[in-house]
Amino acid sequence: MTPETLLAHYDSGPLWPASGAASANGDVPGAYQTALAVRALRQARGEVPRGYKIGFTNRNIWAHYNVFGPIWGTVWSTTLAFCGGDGSVSLDHCAQPRIEPEAVFGLRATPAPDASLDDLFGAIDWVAPGFEIVQSHQPDWKFNAAQTVADSALHARLLVGPQRPVREFASSAAELDQHLAAARVTLLRDEELMEQGKGANVLEGPLSALHYFLKELRACPGAPDLMPGDVVTTGTWTNAWPVQAGQRWSADFDAPLSRLSVTFT
Repeated sequence: MTPETLLAHYDSGPLWPASGAASANGDVPGAYQTALAVRALRQARGEVPRGYKIGFTNRNIWAHYNVFGPIWGTVWSTTLAFCGGDGSVSLDHCAQPRIEPEAVFGLRATPAPDASLDDLFGAIDWVAPGFEIVQSHQPDWKFNAAQTVADSALHARLLVGPQRPVREFASSAAELDQHLAAARVTLLRDEELMEQGKGANVLEGPLSALHYFLKELRACPGAPDLMPGDVVTTGTWTNAWPVQAGQRWSADFDAPLSRLSVTFT
């Protein structure tokens, strides 16, 4: 499919036709170039990139989705929202939406070239609990890695909860990594326990996931670098769970993160 066709499906919500899915069945590097072309179309109509999402950092779900490595995509001014811990998100025009509890970083600086974990720590401003709402335009969430990249890396919405400056609880990359990797989350739907997870599920921890992503981003021809003020959500601590309008979901994160709730409309 062309970038224009991909964007039309993203805007309106219908699943890809079989012929369109086949045309998006190329290699992953080619899919990133297609995704960057879609990014250019969105910028041309006034949307503003606000950062990135990293997907498939949780190795526990790779076999289930038949994707065996992380992917990434753009987060937009039109898909990003902040709340004090209790927010709402519209599912209008979302295709088969699912929810993922994640740790989100806010950047205060562009990381140094060939950034070490310590360099990366110096570039981070805050960390927050987040819900990424992901979607798939392939029936029954059956796809390959290239198709997920072309499908805007499955990104639909991102709700970010209370932001905590990382230097309030960590003085180094090692300390930040330890806190976030050890933290756990309990995911609830209307106060019913759905699943429990932990930060270490995402490439051994959210900071490690961010470090991995930075190298991948900079290796992709034409991909814009991280900028001050960008947000990066680092991947789900649990499986991705189907959601629908009228439901209320909550994630009880261990410190240094906090509880986050969302109502879907």
